[in-house]
Amino acid sequence: QLQLVESGGGSVQPGGSLRLSCVASGGRLTDYNVGWFRRTPGKEREGVSCISMSGLARQFAESVRGRFTIWRDNGNNAVHLQMNNLQPEDTAVYFCAASTPWYVQSHCLQGSQYGKWGQGTQVTVSS
Repeated sequence: QLQLVESGGGSVQPGGSLRLSCVASGGRLTDYNVGWFRRTPGKEREGVSCISMSGLARQFAESVRGRFTIWRDNGNNAVHLQMNNLQPEDTAVYFCAASTPWYVQSHCLQGSQYGKWGQGTQVTVSS
């Protein structure tokens, strides 16, 4: 059964960068579309970015567009999320997720499109 593990979180100052990784085991991540989400206490879970099985289709939330990038690392059965120019409002627990069979690319920032989730990694941006 597919399992996902996130890593790469930490604490940075505003303007800093982090690279999050989502590594899969128990299956091939290329068989799934992958999304990144974040959750902050008191706020709804937010879809941050998503990437299709082929890696050719990518989407970003408006709040991170131009600052975050996503790509597949098939050799390591992973998907990475590069986060640049981080701001305090990016502080959250970040989760990666693998898609369900009824996944629709145009809805890829919706949590309902995903059936497998990692445990999350904390990102804190503060001065």
